[in-house]
Amino acid sequence: MAWLLRLLGFGLLAFFLVAPQRFAPLFAPLTEYGAPPIYDQGNLLALALAHLTTVLLAAAASTIVAVTLGILVTRPAGAEFLPLSRTLVNIGQTFPPVAVLAVTVPLVGFGQTPTLIALFAYGLLPIFENTLTGLQTAPPAVLEAADGMCMSARQRLLSVELPLALPLILEGVRLSLVINIGTATLGSTVGAKGLGEVIIAGLLSNNTAFVLQGGLVTGLMAVLLYDAMAAIEKRTLRAVQLG
Repeated sequence: MAWLLRLLGFGLLAFFLVAPQRFAPLFAPLTEYGAPPIYDQGNLLALALAHLTTVLLAAAASTIVAVTLGILVTRPAGAEFLPLSRTLVNIGQTFPPVAVLAVTVPLVGFGQTPTLIALFAYGLLPIFENTLTGLQTAPPAVLEAADGMCMSARQRLLSVELPLALPLILEGVRLSLVINIGTATLGSTVGAKGLGEVIIAGLLSNNTAFVLQGGLVTGLMAVLLYDAMAAIEKRTLRAVQLG
C-alpha cells in the first residue's frame, strides 16, 4: 500500500508540473478579480527542478564535509578536534538561513550561490552527528575481528566501520535533505530560482492559489524525497546485515 501511495504522489506531482493548466479549475476559487489561477510568470517544472538541484548540490557538499569531519574526529590523531568540529557544524543551525543569506549576499552577490552556502551550513549538523554516532557505536567484537585479520586502519574504516555506519549516515542525509527542501524556498528572496518564487509572487499579489501551489509542490517533493531516502536506508541496512 505504501509503494502505491508513493507512486500516486509522484504521478500527481509530475502531472501537475508538466500540465499545470489542467488543474486551473481547482485553484480558480482561490483567486480574485480575474487573477490567473495557475502560476504564469515562469515554468513550474523548471522551477521545481532548479529547486531540487540546489538542495541536492548543497546536500552533496554537506555530506562530503560532515562525513570527512566525522571520520577525522573519530581517529586517534583527530580526537582533540571534536569540540571544535561540533562548534563549527552547530553554527549553521545557530544562525537561521535568512541571516546567512544576509551575510553572504554582500560577499558573493545575488543568485544561487548564497542559497547554496546557507543550505550547506544548515545541513551539516544532522549528517555530522549521525556519522559520529555510527562510527562510535560500531560493535567492539567486529572491530576486534577486523584487527585480528590484520586489517590496516584504512581497510578497517572502509570495509568495516563505514559500512556499519552507513544506515545512520544516510538517515542524517535524509533529515538534511527534507529540512532544506523547505528552507530552499527562502533562496528566492535573493534571486535564486526555485519554488519560493511562486510563493513570493502569490504573497505580493495576494494570490492564494500561487502560494498554495508553491507550498504543495514543495511539501510533496519533501515527502517523496523522505520516502525515497527511507527506502534506500532500509536496503542499505539489509545489505549490511546480510554481509
